[in-house]
Amino acid sequence: MEWVTPPKLPSLFLPNAPNLPIPILEVPTADVPSYRPLVVPPNTLRPPPGIEGINSDPAPEAEKETPTTAKPQSITPPEAQIIQVPFTDIEVPMPTTTIMTTAATTAFISVGATLAATSLFKYLVMIMKPIIKQAWNKLQKKKTPPKNQKIS
Repeated sequence: MEWVTPPKLPSLFLPNAPNLPIPILEVPTADVPSYRPLVVPPNTLRPPPGIEGINSDPAPEAEKETPTTAKPQSITPPEAQIIQVPFTDIEVPMPTTTIMTTAATTAFISVGATLAATSLFKYLVMIMKPIIKQAWNKLQKKKTPPKNQKIS
């Protein structure tokens, strides 16, 4: 069977897309921070022999002597005990016996109190759960109207 006139289906003609130029992206740049280093001369700096400086005050006798090499001051408090680690040259500061006893006692008491409170809480939950459940059920029964009564 041939069509006398072919069916005309609706069509939609869209205009052509506008020609846009390709975007040109610039390469990003970063401002790298920089600083001029500050040079601080040591406090024992003196001019070479034969040259006088701006402030040519004679140095005191104590500064002219070379300082003796002394052990750096340790940061350990005076009440700390120093314990030598076996087979090494390492010394470890240890708190005094009084401080260690206080810390251990405090830790023992806090852990014991936490465990006791946890077991007491679990016991109270076990006892109170049925009581609260019964009270809740009674409240729900009072709150809900009978099924045959109409709500207006």
